[in-house]
Amino acid sequence: MRRTAYIFSVLVGLLLVVAGVATWVVVSNTLADQKITVSDDASCLAGDEVNGPLSAYCEAKIIDQHALDATGGLHYSELDREDPLRAVAQSAAFLQASLFTSVVAFGVAGMAILVGILFILIGLGIRDVADRTARTTLK
Repeated sequence: MRRTAYIFSVLVGLLLVVAGVATWVVVSNTLADQKITVSDDASCLAGDEVNGPLSAYCEAKIIDQHALDATGGLHYSELDREDPLRAVAQSAAFLQASLFTSVVAFGVAGMAILVGILFILIGLGIRDVADRTARTTLK
């Protein structure tokens, strides 16, 4: 029974680590393929290529600032339907949401990796306890 728990825990852990790493790589490559650079006037990572969670977050924040500057501080929902700046605010909101979605994806991937490592360590702990118990029982 303990052997089954050990093997199951380690296999689930390995699966989570592989899935997390694969997700991180796919999201990072997809962002990099877009050739986005964090705006020079961003408060963080200015000029950096958007290919990770921090650069995506920084670019999303500066897009919001640019949109608010263009619309006089109003968000999409606050603009009149006939206002030509509403399209600018809408595009900015879409771009921000897309970048924040990638930030969340990086977070989920990172969490999967960490939980996978935890499962592996638990499995190894189960095996160690089982081995020590077996040695103690044989004495």
